[in-house]
Amino acid sequence: MSDEAIRETFSGLGDVTIRKMFGGKGIYHDGLIVGVEVRGEILLKADAVSAPDFEAAGATRWTDAGGRPVNMPYWTIPESAIDDPDEMTVWARKAFEAALRSKK
Repeated sequence: MSDEAIRETFSGLGDVTIRKMFGGKGIYHDGLIVGVEVRGEILLKADAVSAPDFEAAGATRWTDAGGRPVNMPYWTIPESAIDDPDEMTVWARKAFEAALRSKK
């Protein structure tokens, strides 16, 4: 996924910085990682507070290439938010809130 497409996806959150990492890209807002791009898919940061929201919305936790869960706090974007910029902004903010909580 191009950096431009990632920035467009997160436009409702504000400016994001994108850095190459681990064969993918880290997506940062205000210096905190809010998501990653891996194998062409964006995954959003979640934690114990927000992961139940992601799960309830049908998102799935990051899996490796073999489909096994990875012990990392990243979840797929809920299907309903993929083509809805306003809803995507809600989920991007949840990811930023999780990043803020993990900072503490």
